[in-house]
Amino acid sequence: MHSVLQKIVFPRAEHSDRLPLYIEPEPEATASAALPRFEVLSRRSLRLTPGTRSSFATYFNAFPASYWRHWTSVRQVSLIVAMSGSAVLIVRRSNARGTIREEHAARIDSETPVTSQVDLDINENDEGGWVWFEVDAGDQGAVLHRAHWATNSAPVRDGRTSIGITTHNKPDYCVQTLSSLNEMEDLDSLVDRVFVLDQGDRAVRDEAGFSDAAALLSGRLEVIEQDNLGGSGGFSRAMSETLQRADSDGVLLLDDDVSIEPEALRRAMVFAQHTTIPTIVGGHMFDLRHPTRLHALAEVVDRGPFGWRPVNEVAMPLDLERHRLPTTALLHQRYDTDFNGWWMCLIPRAVLERLGLALPAFIKWDDAEYGLRAGAAGVPTVSLPGAALWHVTWTDKDDLTDWQAYFHARNRIVAALLHSPERRGGELLTHSRRMDLKHLMAMQYYATTLRHLALRDILSGPDHMFPSLRSALPRARDLAQSHPEAVVAGPINPDDVQQVEDPRSLTAPTGWKLRTLTLSSLLRHWVRPRKAEQSKSVFLPRTANAWWVLTAYDSAVVATGDGGGTTRYVRDRRAHRHLLVESVRLHRQMRREWPALSRAYRASLTSLTSPTSWAAAFNESADS
Repeated sequence: MHSVLQKIVFPRAEHSDRLPLYIEPEPEATASAALPRFEVLSRRSLRLTPGTRSSFATYFNAFPASYWRHWTSVRQVSLIVAMSGSAVLIVRRSNARGTIREEHAARIDSETPVTSQVDLDINENDEGGWVWFEVDAGDQGAVLHRAHWATNSAPVRDGRTSIGITTHNKPDYCVQTLSSLNEMEDLDSLVDRVFVLDQGDRAVRDEAGFSDAAALLSGRLEVIEQDNLGGSGGFSRAMSETLQRADSDGVLLLDDDVSIEPEALRRAMVFAQHTTIPTIVGGHMFDLRHPTRLHALAEVVDRGPFGWRPVNEVAMPLDLERHRLPTTALLHQRYDTDFNGWWMCLIPRAVLERLGLALPAFIKWDDAEYGLRAGAAGVPTVSLPGAALWHVTWTDKDDLTDWQAYFHARNRIVAALLHSPERRGGELLTHSRRMDLKHLMAMQYYATTLRHLALRDILSGPDHMFPSLRSALPRARDLAQSHPEAVVAGPINPDDVQQVEDPRSLTAPTGWKLRTLTLSSLLRHWVRPRKAEQSKSVFLPRTANAWWVLTAYDSAVVATGDGGGTTRYVRDRRAHRHLLVESVRLHRQMRREWPALSRAYRASLTSLTSPTSWAAAFNESADS
């Protein structure tokens, strides 16, 4: 009996800009340029123009053989294709170096749909490589009615998965996701429950289209409204609810500001069923505004500075419309990972029972910390190619300088206290101190103040973390009132600012230039008062929003990351002096107390992540 691993799919008409991720027509086709090379008939079918070649060596329709070979019990896969018309079906495979060879070619000539099956051994693909097929349409053209990749290997486990969507005031996105879930094939056999953890004041229940989407989910949907406990609070609630359902074998976490490919969710669930041991299965992230732009193939935490990054940081983001699978060698390697972002991540029930729920971090680093915790316990995380969604990227956000600066700093250091193998956190505190200096030289006093608040909370011990789920965000917002740069203003009037024709180099300084600029900037901001005669702020484009550019000015207006507003930075010598001294003091204290803090946080980890502790937080939310 065949187990269907991956179905060939195509995007809906309104998502035609995503088409290069599904099908790659040959650049030089023999058909007339006036004729399209293909016509998408449905989510599963395609009409091919006579005399053209179409390749499915694409992100969503090639088969990532190496991941299945390495992490599952599958050793042979079958391509099953139903076609009519005249065509040649060609199957190709690659290895980890991106070397491609032809595996099979067969002619199809039938007025009615005929099913072809090609069996492939994937034992050689442990280190990397994909398999895919191409179709040369004959003089009469052809129709691809359906196709999928399958195996005779039985799944290791066959339980259903719940889906947990955490949202805060994005009901429109949530309803779109719920509507898209209804298109998922095998929904009945794969999905147990859909939890929407609504933590905002714009209720998902009240959004147009919610009732229709809920009805189509046939009783699977459960909306849980609770206080805003952040992403970690919402996802932990989804984990907790999953553990209370005997029919749920795991939970697939989804962010709210996303657009999903239902088949990708199905693939993650099927892959998890076939893994040899319970495995966290994550999906990749494409840019919602640039839908062919991939942001990470796999993510790791560098143990020295203890910061997250993509495995191939230099290459990311990678536009798969230009960097196509057959000709991009780095796409053919199999990548190991430390964690997967919780924009799309499936955690098996067995892992939840063993490791507990999320760290009460509110936002930031909860996913990375969980991946590190899992890895230390021998639970792998796999970021699976062909399983992805579209998400609003961090490059369009200012989360290092707004209220989220607190959580970036606090949770990174807490994660290091829990998991860093390096003495006193390795390079982390040096990096943290440098981050303070950059903020100060860029006149970002609000972000620096929040980072210092984070350090003081960490020094107070792990008992602060659950109370901070409710207190940290209000404190950050209260502090914003005394920091003008925390206010996002609307578009500027050009007459109110000074235009800068040639801002300082946008290339980050290095070596002696970096040291000289840092020292001179810190001294200048310490000694020299702001020029009273500067009546107008300079205006800098988003691309010039860097500390080595901002430090040259007394006042600057910068466009926000999403382009929807502006932020004004004004130099304040008193704030600069106070925060610089405080940064030195706090980081010295943190380094001195690191061993004792690390012991305290590690001893508290089980309590901080236990279902019982989280249940108390949820009950408090219900009582408030």
